[in-house]
Amino acid sequence: MAAEVVNNEKGASSAEELPVEATAGLSEQEKAIIEKQTHVPSMSIGYFSLFRYANKKERLIMFASFVASIGAGVVMPLMTLVYGNFAGTFTSFSVDAVAAAHFRHQINTFSLYFVYLGIASIVFVYFSIIGFSHTGEKITQQIRELYLRAIFRQNIAFFDFLGSGEITTRISSDMNLVQDGIGQKIGLFVSGVSMFIAALLVGFIRSWKLTLIMFSATVAIAAMMGVNGRNMQINQTKSIDEYATAGTLAEEVISSSRNVTAYGTQKRHETKYKTFLDRASAFDFRGKFWLTSMIAGMMGVLNLQYALAFWQGHRFLQSGELGVAQILTVVMSSMIAGISIGHTLPHIAAFGSAVAAATKVFNTIERETPINPESEEGLKPEKYVGVIEFKNVKHIYPSRPDTTVLEDFNLTVQPGKIVALVGASGSGKSTIFGLLERFYLPMAGQVTLDGNDVSALNLKWLRRQMAIVSQEPVLFSTTIYESISHGLVGTEHEHAADEVKLQLIEQAAKIANAYNFIDELPDKFQTKVGERGNLLSGGQKQRIAIARAIVSDPKILLLDEATAALDTKSESAVQEALDKASKGRTTIVIAHRLSTIKNADNIVVMAKGRIVEQGTHDELLALGTVYHSLVQAQELTSHIHPGAQNATKDGNGQVVSDAEKLELVRTATTRPESVKASIMGKEKKETTWELIKFSWQMNDGEHMLLIAGFTFCFLAGATPAIQAIFLGNSITSLLAPELTNGGHDVKFWCWMFFMLGIVTWILYFLQGAALSRGSARLIARVREKAFSSVLRQDIEFFDGDTVTSGSLATFLSTEANRLAGVSGSTLGSIINAGASVVVAVIVGLSFGWKLALVCTSTIPILLLCGYFRFYALIRMEKRTKESTDAAAFACEAASSIRTVSSLSLETHLLEQYRKKLGEQAVGNMRFTHISAILYALSQGLSLFIFALVFWYGGGLMLSMEYTVVQFFIVYSAIINGANSAGAIFSFAPDMGEARDAAQLLKTFLNRVPKIDSWSTEGKQIDSLQGSVELQNVRFHYPGRRDHKVLRDVSLTADPGQFIALVGASGSGKSTVMALLERFYDPTSGAVLVDGVDLREYNIQDYRSQLAIVSQESILYTGTIRENILADKEDVSDEAVERACKDANIYEFITSLPDGFNTLVGAKGALLSGGQRQRIAIARALLRDPKILLLDEATSALDSSSERVVQAALDAAAKGRTTIAIAHRLSTIQHADVIFVFDQGKIVEKGRHDELVASKGVYWELARLQAMGAPQ
Repeated sequence: MAAEVVNNEKGASSAEELPVEATAGLSEQEKAIIEKQTHVPSMSIGYFSLFRYANKKERLIMFASFVASIGAGVVMPLMTLVYGNFAGTFTSFSVDAVAAAHFRHQINTFSLYFVYLGIASIVFVYFSIIGFSHTGEKITQQIRELYLRAIFRQNIAFFDFLGSGEITTRISSDMNLVQDGIGQKIGLFVSGVSMFIAALLVGFIRSWKLTLIMFSATVAIAAMMGVNGRNMQINQTKSIDEYATAGTLAEEVISSSRNVTAYGTQKRHETKYKTFLDRASAFDFRGKFWLTSMIAGMMGVLNLQYALAFWQGHRFLQSGELGVAQILTVVMSSMIAGISIGHTLPHIAAFGSAVAAATKVFNTIERETPINPESEEGLKPEKYVGVIEFKNVKHIYPSRPDTTVLEDFNLTVQPGKIVALVGASGSGKSTIFGLLERFYLPMAGQVTLDGNDVSALNLKWLRRQMAIVSQEPVLFSTTIYESISHGLVGTEHEHAADEVKLQLIEQAAKIANAYNFIDELPDKFQTKVGERGNLLSGGQKQRIAIARAIVSDPKILLLDEATAALDTKSESAVQEALDKASKGRTTIVIAHRLSTIKNADNIVVMAKGRIVEQGTHDELLALGTVYHSLVQAQELTSHIHPGAQNATKDGNGQVVSDAEKLELVRTATTRPESVKASIMGKEKKETTWELIKFSWQMNDGEHMLLIAGFTFCFLAGATPAIQAIFLGNSITSLLAPELTNGGHDVKFWCWMFFMLGIVTWILYFLQGAALSRGSARLIARVREKAFSSVLRQDIEFFDGDTVTSGSLATFLSTEANRLAGVSGSTLGSIINAGASVVVAVIVGLSFGWKLALVCTSTIPILLLCGYFRFYALIRMEKRTKESTDAAAFACEAASSIRTVSSLSLETHLLEQYRKKLGEQAVGNMRFTHISAILYALSQGLSLFIFALVFWYGGGLMLSMEYTVVQFFIVYSAIINGANSAGAIFSFAPDMGEARDAAQLLKTFLNRVPKIDSWSTEGKQIDSLQGSVELQNVRFHYPGRRDHKVLRDVSLTADPGQFIALVGASGSGKSTVMALLERFYDPTSGAVLVDGVDLREYNIQDYRSQLAIVSQESILYTGTIRENILADKEDVSDEAVERACKDANIYEFITSLPDGFNTLVGAKGALLSGGQRQRIAIARALLRDPKILLLDEATSALDSSSERVVQAALDAAAKGRTTIAIAHRLSTIQHADVIFVFDQGKIVEKGRHDELVASKGVYWELARLQAMGAPQ
């Protein structure tokens, strides 16, 4: 029930953003109605808004974790007090010759203080990490639920501007960014900030003057954070939006893999996808560049701060205002503050990304929809008669305000009557259903039920009184049982016993003529149907949808081409069943196949949004006008009496068809439990080194840039060790300059700090710029390559019911971001920390090897703790893959929003989504505990090392082996190294995700399908005549060797012949088409074109000679022209126009304000079914194929359009081989040869007249379609 056509500007989120000229002709009231349906609030949010959905328990846990984080941060500044006293004792011992016994006692006491602080650190860090990890997951889960709930709550006009792929991006990768920003990184950030504040506080206590002077650096840092942080967030928001647009395109393309493969449009889609990625990458780099500038400036300022501290501290010492212990405490507290900022800054990026990612999610959550299915407001009549009236209704689609779809429309539908709507595509028929179900608000007039305006009725109550079967039915990726039971949601039987529900479901399946084929399946009603029901044939899917509609015994039945996909025999029985089901209920039918509505109580003929005539079938035929012409267009040429014997039925009243005994051919394929398993298969696990090499290869093009960045990272990582040398000498120079290296005074070492600050700023800026570029390009490149690899896969890959478009779109968006965990600022921080450890050890060994060796021996313990945490996170990452499945589930539901709304499945699907998220959260907590314990140990051990350094170093000084300069240089170097060792594995979550992503991506990118669309091998075609032959073809779908879909099928089509394939649903017709497109290879036998086995041709070259028009036309987001061109580049306007004229779509296109540049919406949703089909036909004709495949190509057209298009197809068939599948026999009665399929075999063949004369299977099909004369 798509809008007839809507033209929207890309990215518009409200009517305010529509072109002014589009709304120029509307009244203020009409503009207000459009604005009401399309407006989305554009509010900016702050970081703390991310916690608005936390409950009391989570807030309490966050508060406790916040306190623990403060405690974890305060430990280090408290250490500076101990350090100051320690340092004072050391310098006094060196200068004033303090008694050895007293010196030893103080060393032991202060060393124990360090141990106590270490224990406190372990406890505080553990509770900080575990608490915020828990609340981060819970809050994100809540936001995900609220977002999907908000999506379900929106009115349909909202989705005219929003693709399902964008929803996937929001609920998967964007929400992962939110979780990253509100999880354990809060604890790390709060610890860093509290460390910084506590360090300053300690400094103020010891010397407020000196600390205040040094505080100027803090002001400079705050200014940089403000300016750079804002610019960073602006660019990250733009990057996220572009990635969301790319996600919409990916989901749309992947969901139509057969169409993409058939038309060879992979390169075109890849190019378009790359365009979005390039824009996203540019914004991503700009955001990272601002972050780089901020980090570089801060690190430079910290060293300048040391220069200022010792210069001013020395002046205070000379004036007698401060002692050495006070100065050193202030300096050390400044050092700790510097370390805290260095370790805290990388987390700021995560917070900015979280805010940027959450902005549009929150805008959607907070949006007040004008048509809210959750609302309890409105009337819920206990009894109602069922009179439906349209009174002077005018309708305009919000996304196409310059086109009036219904004008002064009046219609009354009496209760219990059947009303049929017929007319040309775009005449407004489907719009009537949309208004009745309140998908849109009318511009004027009223739609009433028993005199009550439908807007005054409770929306959920209203929709539960109706059931709809659409032209293109949507089934969810679940079992047949679940699919039909969706019709029971909201009824008294929703929570009935399984036996009762099964009885109702079986009864509905029998009425819909679906029971027999279901019962023949190995898993019967528990058989999986695949994404959107793609594992069923069109007819089987339609019958399941019919069963779903009638199982709830609705008062109003809406049928939008409900039997269009059925074969003639099934249609007859199902139509009879629908006729029975219509008794006692109001039924409105949209039909192009007029044989299905000739018994209607009232047939309404529409044109251009108005009623042109109405009456019964006989009355309208007697008029001899519009309806009479439509009927004549569908009559078969041979006279077949309609009143012959009834179709053969079984005891259940179902049509007996041997073809229906065929099993559901694709459902039983052995399927993996997830997309990851589908991709991995039996591939061996790669070593970490192999995955590092893979990540390096993915940055091809930036290798020199990355090498430069890594070099700058290492050099920047060396600066803390150099800082240690300067620090040790500066401390000593305060009292004894002659004991320093070179005998220099304080001023010299202050200048050294100044120079180091400048060098540090340069190094950090260069490393950040280089790695930011590499990171931004890596994310875009990996997405591009992964998307390309997805499009490379053969159809067998997409047949898996767990390999859905939603799961693959999620895979594209999340895995690239996870791989970036070893790039950019994260990788830079890891290399910095690694270099810091190495250089610190070298410096320590150079200045005091004994002390350095003892202290360095503890670093492997820290690394081991980090490694175990890394391992635990890898294990946890495997479990969190379930969130991908949850995201795929959400995407599938959102992309079928009309079906969800019609069936009132919002609450039901939300409960399923909540369950999937809950299972994931429970599994993650055990691994989070292990990770938190190991990280806490790594942090506490740093303080144990302090204790060891002072205790052992004090002993070396006591024995006169070390000077105070040696001690402080070794101490400062090793402490920096120990902190860096612990910091390396604070990035373990990023590295764990990156390793898993690298494994998955490497395997996927190397996956070569059995039928490879990229292959350059095979025979090139110079000239194709178009002869087609199937020689004794047998076929079974992969994984179903026990079931033959085709059984020794042989058929021939000479060049230029028009052959038709007819038969019951599931008889093998579409499989022949699939083999001709070489979606699969036959199990045995051969498919030949021009006498050559298809396997010998180059696959791309061969497919370029074909064109297919399917039963469900596929269009893509973009313009009409882009959709018609498909894979063609240099095509003249004249050729495009000729194809459109032949497809009877040219006049419609040129009537639009933007003509060929009119946007068609996601999946062509802004066009009616008939308009989409004619554009698809134009696309096929433009291709000028040697072989034309028509799979129910005119099924979506009204009779008049069908007649013209059929004539065009007949003319187009001249000079090319045409193979058509048809249920509507009037479309193929002039075929050169008609092949009748049954149970995977050809049972009859010949021309129309010959087959009718033989009075066999074909004659029976033709008899059932005969319209006959008025009785």
